[in-house]
Amino acid sequence: MAESIVTDLFFPIFLLAVVFLILKHFKSYFLSKSTLPLPPGPSPWPILGNILQIGEKPHISLANFAQSYGPLMSLRLGAQIMIVGSSPAAAEEILKANDRTLSARYVPHVAPAKSPELNYLSMGWALECNDAWKNLRTVCRSELFSSKAIESQACLREEKVGEMVRFLSVMEGKEVKVGEVVFATVFNILSNVLVSRDFIRLEEENVDGGMKALARKLLEVSATPNLSDFYPIFSALDLQGLNKKSKELVAKIFAVWEPSIEERRDQRRGDASSQKDFLDTLIDAAFTNDQINYLLMELFTAGTDTSTSTVEWAMAELIKNPESMKKVCEELTREINQHSLKESDLAQLPYLQACVKETLRLHPPAPLLLPHRAPDSCKLMNYTVPKDSQIVVNIWTIGRDPMIWEEPLKFKPERFLNATLDFKGNDFEFLPFGAGRRICPGIPMAAKQVPLILASLFRSFDWSLPHGNDPNELDMNEKFAVTLQKEQPLVLIPTIK
Repeated sequence: MAESIVTDLFFPIFLLAVVFLILKHFKSYFLSKSTLPLPPGPSPWPILGNILQIGEKPHISLANFAQSYGPLMSLRLGAQIMIVGSSPAAAEEILKANDRTLSARYVPHVAPAKSPELNYLSMGWALECNDAWKNLRTVCRSELFSSKAIESQACLREEKVGEMVRFLSVMEGKEVKVGEVVFATVFNILSNVLVSRDFIRLEEENVDGGMKALARKLLEVSATPNLSDFYPIFSALDLQGLNKKSKELVAKIFAVWEPSIEERRDQRRGDASSQKDFLDTLIDAAFTNDQINYLLMELFTAGTDTSTSTVEWAMAELIKNPESMKKVCEELTREINQHSLKESDLAQLPYLQACVKETLRLHPPAPLLLPHRAPDSCKLMNYTVPKDSQIVVNIWTIGRDPMIWEEPLKFKPERFLNATLDFKGNDFEFLPFGAGRRICPGIPMAAKQVPLILASLFRSFDWSLPHGNDPNELDMNEKFAVTLQKEQPLVLIPTIK
């Protein structure tokens, strides 16, 4: 693995630049070591730092390091310092006590827009919580994620989930890639909320219409170890071509809805009083096409990939744990009776909700959240965090900590039945959506659509593995690409109940 990473990072290139790197970065590293009380961490290699020790699953590597170096540690990735919090106390220090100081964003060089542009285009990747960022959050909170907005979207979610159920009924007895079907459903829910139309046809041979592949590829490119991040002197060169790939993928994604934006602008000029969706709201608020494109891309990629992964992981865990699946099905039979499933029924399904929470504990959508940045040097848990350090919280580690959770590696939804723990950012031992200023704004929507989809899948169908395979042998390996995906797509066979 180490050899492949070295090759990918063009090791020969920074051998040629070794003298310059030593003068510019390596010397400053020893200076910082002698003057700054950094958190403890693994010994870095010359020039490379700890790059090769991170590997392809950084959430696991960092969890292993935390066992030796404690809840707050530091690593050096080339010229970049990374500070990692791996306990509820560390998470609270970073995301609450020092939230105002550390709410700045560390933006990787692979980002398709330049940093100044991101400050008015992006919710997730704005460098700081500036006025443009606050405006975007306010618009999304009021128009998409408020209680009133979520309630008004209920019928739409129910309609699209109903279409999913009808499609799967036709697929009875056949192998189904669960992730593709769920992705298409969530994508169409969002596309109808945002621009009032479907972008994916469930009946297509490739069910998700290729959008899932584009979104996942963009996340994979973003998660690829990047020379430009480790050694900023290389950033203008884009030696690995990652920035170019990112821009190409973003252009393909934009092309999905760009015609709708222009068409809607023409319609608004003719009849601005017509019923409005989110796109109309943005146009009426004088958002530029660039602003709309980047905002829609963030909402689509964040909303679809995380929800899809959560449903896929939940289905896999329930297939592997038939007693839990039996309890889900019994609860659905007991509470829903014969009427069609409504979003309002979700409150009557505490065990299903507990299954969602347990899935989020074991398989958080973003195991390291999105990286924060220290705009200035500051103190954190009696250590100094140098200016411009990257700061991450390993919520994957926290969710599997045996000091917090009994039998932490076991899928045990019962642990949430009589617990007050929630995922709204107040319980630092359970932070699947983060906390503080940078908490995921889409929690209210995800909290509705994930259990609604799961409830519909288990109320309408029995599920089995192809070829009579043993559920105990189901591959549960993970793949890290900013979000935590199932390495092998879940393939199941539905049987109508």
